[in-house]
Amino acid sequence: MKLPKPIARVIESFEKLPGIGPKSAQRLAFHLLRIPESEIENFSQNILELKQKILFCDICRNLDENPVCSICSDLKREGNKIIVVSSPLDVFAFEKVGFKGKYQVLHGNIDPLNNVGPEELKINLLIKRLRDLIFEGNDVEIILATSTSLEGESTSMFISKMIKENISDFEKVKISRIARGIPVGGDIEYADDITLSRALEGRNQF
Repeated sequence: MKLPKPIARVIESFEKLPGIGPKSAQRLAFHLLRIPESEIENFSQNILELKQKILFCDICRNLDENPVCSICSDLKREGNKIIVVSSPLDVFAFEKVGFKGKYQVLHGNIDPLNNVGPEELKINLLIKRLRDLIFEGNDVEIILATSTSLEGESTSMFISKMIKENISDFEKVKISRIARGIPVGGDIEYADDITLSRALEGRNQF
């Protein structure tokens, strides 16, 4: 049976989403046919607003509706303790376990095979933050919390090297890596709260 083109196009669109296979895409497409048109219009509007209203924070590159995110603008947080993470989903994970510092969100890991280099991850913004904090008289801790995949490990090593080479007052910077509470090859966003808490508490200095 050949599907009508509008249904086939929606199925193809769903298949492009992560974690959605052909069967799930078909179920979602046919589900949309059964719900009221007003709900579909609302769903479409929400997706448009996702692209139109969500910004990268000017400081940490987390996602927010404002140029400076709610975490960076919170004066009660420890501004001299920064966790470097690969994804905004990792921020949510660390927030759940009560981390009170701030973040630098890379939106990926260094991956030359997929043309992702330090420039794409805006690592220079982290170096600038460090320089500004040290200029203000702060001692700073950088907690490297990229994933434990090969790309995540390589990214952490590269960031550590960049900090050592580009921060003149390096003695004011402590660099640590989250402990191995996270399984090798695992993603932080899927870790349970206890594992994530232990990984944070048992981080190792580079």
